[in-house]
Amino acid sequence: MSSFSHERPIVTRTRSTVLNAAIEAWPIAGSFTISRGSKTQADVVVVELQDGAHRGRGECTPYPRYGETAAGVLAAIEALRQPLLEGLDRSGLQRLLPGGAARNGLDCAFWDLEAKQSGRPAYVVAGLPAPGPVNTAYTISLGTADAMAQAARAAAARPLLKIKLGSGDEDPARIRAVRKAAPTAELIVDANEGWTAANLATNLAACAEVGVTLIEQPLPAADDAALAAIAHPIPICADESVHDRATLAGLKAKYEAVNIKLDKTGGLTEALALAEEANRLGFEIMVGSMVATSLAVAPAMLLAQRARVVDLDGPLLLAKDRPDGLRVEGSRMYPPEPALWG
Repeated sequence: MSSFSHERPIVTRTRSTVLNAAIEAWPIAGSFTISRGSKTQADVVVVELQDGAHRGRGECTPYPRYGETAAGVLAAIEALRQPLLEGLDRSGLQRLLPGGAARNGLDCAFWDLEAKQSGRPAYVVAGLPAPGPVNTAYTISLGTADAMAQAARAAAARPLLKIKLGSGDEDPARIRAVRKAAPTAELIVDANEGWTAANLATNLAACAEVGVTLIEQPLPAADDAALAAIAHPIPICADESVHDRATLAGLKAKYEAVNIKLDKTGGLTEALALAEEANRLGFEIMVGSMVATSLAVAPAMLLAQRARVVDLDGPLLLAKDRPDGLRVEGSRMYPPEPALWG
């Protein structure tokens, strides 16, 4: 893992602050495969904001789907040193940077710093009730039907499995094999934009046949109009089609739920606002994450309390997590300790 960059003092409106940021690579246990490809490590960017007495941390994961790279995200964060010298705070950050990984890393670091400075947990700063433990989904990567069945069998005791599909006409066989291997687990499916209007009905029917309870983003975000013209035997959840509050308006006829990820919204600040607006409009909420360490997932625990589906297994897919990572017992995930975040 790379070390943090050399410290250079910055000044906020209230006290002197030091910004550190660095790219880190965390090996994945095996590989993580979706319809867009595979990877064997999670490249993340870690942000630290220090005022001399307190330190706030955030972690973000660049999203290749949107053209983000670790180097590009790090450069976007480093470019804000001068605005930070001139007093940039969390509120100003929302206006200065668009949603995405760079803003997420800084935004979550600001939340952590505010919590440490005030001596109050982040959920109190946010005006939320204390978070409790939640059951997270556990992901079965895309592969052959036999390989996916084997992975599902090993995880069959978990209460909720997330099944990666999105590879054409073989998906019905995959989901049937998974159900046979994990007969009692709740199943949700994530097609990662991999289906087409031509195979949509067949794949939806196959998922309904085995009792899948939710399907994420079956069609490409730019080509999801067909969802409004077909019956939904299972609720469908927007992922790549939803980023922030501005993207909600066009989703109502196509989706019943939205997947909120901090790296899409650009941090906890917009994610909390998005969840509130989504609830007002009648969407169910799913809270998700990229493959990343517990530091990236910890802020999302504040959202998990209001979610119908929690999919925060990113740290569980790594070969190892941070020493002060989230406590997880099976699929039961507990809120972070202050040493980690918030």
